[in-house]
Amino acid sequence: MSRIAEVIVLAQDADEVMEPLTRRDDTRTWNGAFFEMRPGGNWGFGWGAEFVRMSSRTGLLKHLESLPWPRPETVQVLIHDEEDDCFGLWMIHDGKLMEIPLPRTRRAYWSGPHDEEFPPRPRDPEQDGQSPH
Repeated sequence: MSRIAEVIVLAQDADEVMEPLTRRDDTRTWNGAFFEMRPGGNWGFGWGAEFVRMSSRTGLLKHLESLPWPRPETVQVLIHDEEDDCFGLWMIHDGKLMEIPLPRTRRAYWSGPHDEEFPPRPRDPEQDGQSPH
């Protein structure tokens, strides 16, 4: 399945943690590399990546969850699948990345566990009796 997705990681004081993720590494379960987003100043603390297939991001959240974040309370992972109306937000709670519901938004996407077996992906809205928008 080919699903383009943008992923943004925001985390304070995480340059050392994210630096290895700015290079490709064939030993990871996911394919790709993040680039640093530093818009016009030194206050930036974000990294972005684009994945062109679901299989290329399999295991990404599990990998991010396992990293030694210096300030885990600041970690925010934003994922925008090609058919999403908005980014989904994941934050670390009790050591796990959990999707956080956003007020006044409704994503017609599956929200089960996100690991190697279940990467973030859309669900069929007709299966649960909902329209996609």
